Amino acid sequence: MSIFNFFKRLDIECPRCLGKGFVELEDIIRLKRQLKWVPAPCAYCNATGRVEKEMLSKVAVDCMYLTIDLPESVIEKIKNGDQETIEKGKQRERFVEHLIAFVEKQYLNQNKDAESIANLYLSTEEENAAFSVNKEELVKYIQGVIELKNAERN
Repeated sequence: MSIFNFFKRLDIECPRCLGKGFVELEDIIRLKRQLKWVPAPCAYCNATGRVEKEMLSKVAVDCMYLTIDLPESVIEKIKNGDQETIEKGKQRERFVEHLIAFVEKQYLNQNKDAESIANLYLSTEEENAAFSVNKEELVKYIQGVIELKNAERN
């Protein structure tokens, strides 16, 4: 067996992007990461379409925090299993899940629009939030949550 074939056997098609090197909307839906990811180059395989087999045991394919917009040093820490970095990622995921639940409650139970929900969030929740948000981005995000909830109901 050649050395090339030996190393080729150590890596596999990326299970996040399915070997495309790019995470598309279909991948986001398949991995249940709507509202948490946007289509972008795949951070799991560094946009190569291939990962080492051992990566599967180190980092979950749907690890929300492992995205291409992170600094390379943070991506490497996640891939190397740095517990402090992984915990920060889990905190970020809990923050996003709390925000989605807040929006769902205000929209579905109180029939509020995105602007009203953003104002309420910023006046009541922001000081307790682990991550800061600006109003313009928050309104856009809330609108995305509302659109997804409407699509799920129809």
